[in-house]
Amino acid sequence: MHLETQFSIFMVNKPGVLAQLLNALADEKINIVAITMMDSVEHGVMRIVGSGAVKTRNILKKMNMQFSETQVLCVNLPNHAGAFADVTNKLSKAHINISYAYCTAGARGGRTTGILKVADVKKAIKVLDGTSTATHKKTSKTKKSVRRSPSSRK
Repeated sequence: MHLETQFSIFMVNKPGVLAQLLNALADEKINIVAITMMDSVEHGVMRIVGSGAVKTRNILKKMNMQFSETQVLCVNLPNHAGAFADVTNKLSKAHINISYAYCTAGARGGRTTGILKVADVKKAIKVLDGTSTATHKKTSKTKKSVRRSPSSRK
């Protein structure tokens, strides 16, 4: 799990605009980690997490595209049913609001990346990191059972 810069890019909804931007990112060797697109009649909003925030920012300025930046939480997940639900359940129980979320179709080693915009990033990291630590602490405090021989049980 780590924080990453996400760009929300406001684009005119007409042919070629998306292709032009994606080609510019590809020309600069920016790897797209996650992407989502929403549209309306007049414009589209693309949210993108990529490998080079500085290069991406420079490309968007050069192309005169309107954009905003925000820090999002990137969670490495196993690619199976319920993995993203587990993360959102933990955040819900800790009363952490999720503004929006999306995930990739797949990543290295058969894994996937969940992208979350949360109200309290520090608390979210603590909750998601702390669950494995808390579980580990509970098991280490439990008394180990030792099997005694039948003759010593009398």
